[in-house]
Amino acid sequence: MGYAMSTSLKIIINPSELGAGTRGSSLGPLAVQAAARARGNPLFSEIPWEVLPDWNQLLDQPATTLFAKRIHGMREVYRAVSDSVSACLLKNTFPLLISGDHASAGGTFWAIKNAFPNKRIGVVWIDAHADLHSPYTTPSGNLHGMPLATALDGDNLGCQRNEVDIITAAAWKELKSHSLKSSDLIYVGVRSTEPEEDHIISSENITKISVTKLRKLGVEYVLSTILSQLKKCDVMYVSFDVDSMDPRETSFGTGTPEPGGFTQEEARQLLIGLCNSPKIAVLEFAEINPLLDDKNNAMAEVTLDLITHCKNTLLNRWNQG
Repeated sequence: MGYAMSTSLKIIINPSELGAGTRGSSLGPLAVQAAARARGNPLFSEIPWEVLPDWNQLLDQPATTLFAKRIHGMREVYRAVSDSVSACLLKNTFPLLISGDHASAGGTFWAIKNAFPNKRIGVVWIDAHADLHSPYTTPSGNLHGMPLATALDGDNLGCQRNEVDIITAAAWKELKSHSLKSSDLIYVGVRSTEPEEDHIISSENITKISVTKLRKLGVEYVLSTILSQLKKCDVMYVSFDVDSMDPRETSFGTGTPEPGGFTQEEARQLLIGLCNSPKIAVLEFAEINPLLDDKNNAMAEVTLDLITHCKNTLLNRWNQG
């Protein structure tokens, strides 16, 4: 079954930072809006947008589930994201998410599965990190390191390091969407992983395209490789963490910056190429943190540029189609 191409666009602002280890990513979407207004970019006047509720007030309370911090609040975040994104998909509207931390991507998986229960999902995860931990393996307990495990139904018990209590285990089970096959996941730019994640990547033979490989082979070749691997998938979900870019070129305005990432231009070319695919159904940007930005609001400005190019690419493709 194919994907009925969208013909309209909606921006979904998700200010949750419940899964992050540092504070400030909830302000990321607002920083993008501020950049647009400061630059006279009409993105938010041309495209309808909504702001989702968040449960960030739970950050003012002690975390009781230490290996999946504030997981019960995250379930509500997942639900809010899922309701909004699935409503868009069912109306043939393309959801473009601007999120706080990356944890809530698990709710996007819920949404795609709910809207398209019989379709095969392909995922392009553009990130410095693998986000494959579970409560059983996490070194931090921060849920923004776990969204892909919720989609892959991964506990990774063979690499277990934590004794998880029954309350956490039950709540973790509720987060899972069982929506993704490891063969349909492609990492781009991942360069900071823990041994537990390396075990899954190796044992499941998950495709991992490094920054070095992209530069050696070229963006067009990498795009061809991605689309070829995902050709049996019905829909494609692209999730872009801004820490996939090199912080020295962009800024350190993200929670977990890692050296050796993409340039802004490489990210732009990659995203434009993916937006030209008729299979793309959801696009997401995450982890902008203006409180950590060493160059004023540079990360939000870079993200605004990327979003604008993606928006223009999508609208041009729909108008031509």
